Formats: sequence, structure tokens, C-alpha cells
Amino acid sequence: MNIGKHIFGVGVMTGISRIFGFVRDMLIARVLGAGRLSDIFLAAFKLPNLFRDLLGEGALSAIFIPMYTDMKKDDTFAKNVFSWLMVGLLGITIVFEIFMPLIVWFLAPGFANDPGKLQLTIVISRIMFLYVIFICGAAFLSAILNAFSKFLLAAFMPVMLNIMLICALLISMFFAQSSVLYIMAITVVLSGIIQFGILWERIRHNHFGLRLIKPRLTPTVRSIFKRLGVSVIGNGFYQITIIIGTLVASFQSGAVSWLYYSDRIIQLPFAMIGLAVGTVLISSISNALASNNIRSVYIQQNSSLRRSMMLILPCVVGLFVLAEPIIKYLFEYGAWTHASTHAVAVAIMIQSLVLPAMMFSQIYSKTLYASQDVKTPVKTSMISLAVASIVYLGAFPFVGYLAIPIGVVVSGYLKNILLYRACRQRDLVHHDGRTIRAVAGFALLAVGLGMGLWFVPITSFIVLGLVIAGYAILYLPMAYVCDRLAH
Repeated sequence: MNIGKHIFGVGVMTGISRIFGFVRDMLIARVLGAGRLSDIFLAAFKLPNLFRDLLGEGALSAIFIPMYTDMKKDDTFAKNVFSWLMVGLLGITIVFEIFMPLIVWFLAPGFANDPGKLQLTIVISRIMFLYVIFICGAAFLSAILNAFSKFLLAAFMPVMLNIMLICALLISMFFAQSSVLYIMAITVVLSGIIQFGILWERIRHNHFGLRLIKPRLTPTVRSIFKRLGVSVIGNGFYQITIIIGTLVASFQSGAVSWLYYSDRIIQLPFAMIGLAVGTVLISSISNALASNNIRSVYIQQNSSLRRSMMLILPCVVGLFVLAEPIIKYLFEYGAWTHASTHAVAVAIMIQSLVLPAMMFSQIYSKTLYASQDVKTPVKTSMISLAVASIVYLGAFPFVGYLAIPIGVVVSGYLKNILLYRACRQRDLVHHDGRTIRAVAGFALLAVGLGMGLWFVPITSFIVLGLVIAGYAILYLPMAYVCDRLAH
């Protein structure tokens, strides 16, 4: 497998998706601002996204692909797991539709202080939760394609959601503002149906033999359920931490929206680089371990680490220095205020510091999952996320919403340390001298060039774009030379 080619391809597709995502967010900011309506939409949208991460792209994918690879991509196993997944998703959806008022109150209790806000959030959440069935099913179909090293279509699928929401927001400008949330909620569900349909057609076209059958509780299904149960606990801790962050932020007006937009900015470089690396590594390292080729594992890890850190370190510096102009020229239009710009920018400056730890953790956790070790990542997640929750609750009375990005940084580095120790104890990771020297060089180079950004006056969106482009043009060739010299 050409790992560099696949990482680049997935990264490009993810980048396209995130660009459309920014257009979507700019329209949301323009139409809804950063207040009552945006809080309702973002809180309601968070719930299906949590389940997508928990049951779709998170636990199930990380467990299914290594087992599927180890079983020589057995069709019967895939059909059985898929059928159980769809039955489970239907049951979860029914339960959540019934208990949605209690769930929304738990997710955002601060909304109850604003008359009508909690009730409208419940209605929108009920509509949008139908998205869970289709997007989690689509995530499983993506895992099948990824196991066969077919990454691009699955990586492109999130673009469908963003394109459809952009169209919905443009259309909603011609309707009363009270209708906007309903239009967007229905659009989210339709996008899930379309994504599932496109991936299902590709699966059929490639004759991978996937279809719904009567679920059977075989030994292999019991094994995947056992591992999935352990992993769901760990991923559930992550989701609970997000919920706690939302819960805490809901007591400060506008904070839910500020944290959403800061996280969107931070997730752009991580998605393009970190998630692309993780998506490819889970498949390639699973194949290497199935062949007992530990040397190939080390080579893939070091190559991925050098490439990812070469790109992520200048992003850390750039986001820290340029946070305020980035938010100002992306979102400060219409209902968006300068106070919101400053609030989001400060959160970005803090949270950007966690990006290197997130990058290392991606490599370590995917290596452990590929070795079919589910318990270790779960234990590390539980410890680090418990610490994050403590920081959220303890620091909020002193620094307000900034307690959440501070907690993210602290827990991110703790998780990284714990995962590295686990990999080292099992001889699943080895950072060679070239990688260490190269990463140190990238860091010095990024900081050195980034210091000059403080003195550049940014007066328009065009100037901002030119500054970022100039920074990249100066950094990338020098980083490439640095990588060569570290050999």
C-alpha cells in the first residue's frame, strides 16, 4: 500500500469537505448569529454527531477493520455485523425519540432559563436524530471500503452534508426566521439518506457481498460485541466529556456557539492531516500485523509522523498568532459581533496547543486498535477525559467558557503520554533518530517564521490569505530540506 498517496488523497477530500463546512458555518453565523437560534441548532446537531462518532466512525470502525482483515475479509461476518448494527440503530432511535425531552434537558439545562428555547431544541432534536440510522450505517459501509484500501469516496461523503446545508441556508433566507431550524433539521436527515445510498451503490458495484440478513449470534459476533462494549465505554467517556463541556458552557450566553466555532477551526488541520493518517493507518497496520511484519509497522509510523508533524506544527503557530483576524474575516458579518470574534479567538489560541498531542495520539491509538487491543485505549481515554471534566468544572467559575479548551489541552497531552507508554511496553512503537531530529527542526522552523506574523498588519480577508500563503511558501520548502538533512 502506498501510504503517502492514500494519506494525501484522504487529506485532500477531507480538506474539500472542511472548506464547504466553513462556507456552511459562515452562512450559519450570518443567518443565525451566535445566540439563541444557533445555540439550539448546534446543541441539537451535537446529539446525532455524538452517536455517529460513538457507533459509526469511532468504536465500530476501529474494531471491525482489524477483525475483518484478520478474517480475510469474510462476507458472512460483514453481513452479520451490518445486520446487527442496523437493528441496534433502529432500537436506539426509538428510545431516544421517546425520551428526548429528558435527554435535551440533561444536555443543555441552561436552555430552560430562556422561555421556549428548551422546547424548540427538543423538537429539532427529534427530527435530526433520524440522521443517526443513516450516518452510522454509512460509516460502516465506509469501513468496508477502507478495508479494501478504497478511501476516497468515503472521505468525500461529508461534503454532501455541507453542500445540502449550504443550499438549505440560502433557501431559508426567503422564509421567516422561525422556519430556518426546521429546514436545516430536515436537510440533515436527507443528507444522511443520500450518503448511505451512494456508499451502498458503490458496495454493490464492487461486489463486496454486503446485504441485510437475519442476524445470528455467532462466536465472532460475540467477540466483536464484547470488544465493542469495552470500546463504547471509552468512547462514551469522550462523549460524556463533550456533554459536560456543553452543559457547563450552556450557563454562559453564547458560549456553546463560541466553543463550536473554535473547535471547527481547530478540527480543520487535524481532520485534513490527523484523521487522514488515522484512516489509512488502521488498515495498513492491520495488514502488517496480520503478516507479523513489525518492521513495516515502525516504518509506517515514522513516515506518517514526519509527514503529519511537518504540516501540523505551522498550523499550531499560525492559529495561535492569527486567531482573531481569521475569525473576524470569516464570520464577523450580519448578526455576528466583535465580542463573539474575540471570545472564539481566545479559545482557538488555547486549544491550538493540543494539536501535536492529538497527532501523536492518532498514531498510537490506531496502532493499538490494529493489534486488536481495545482495553488500553479505553483505559487511557477514561483517565484523560475524567481529568478534562474535572478541569471543566473546577476552572469554569474562574475563567468561564475557557475552562473547556484548557481542559482539552491538559487531557490531550495526558492521553498522549499514556498511549505512548502502552505502545512502548508492547514494542508496538519505535521513533527513529531521523523522526526525532526532523520533528524538532519543524518546530523550530515553524516558531521562528511564526514570530514574524505578529508584526504583519492584517486589514482585509485578502491580506489574511496572502499572509497565510506567504507563510506556507516560506515554510514548506525549508521544512522539506530539514527533513532531508535529518536523514
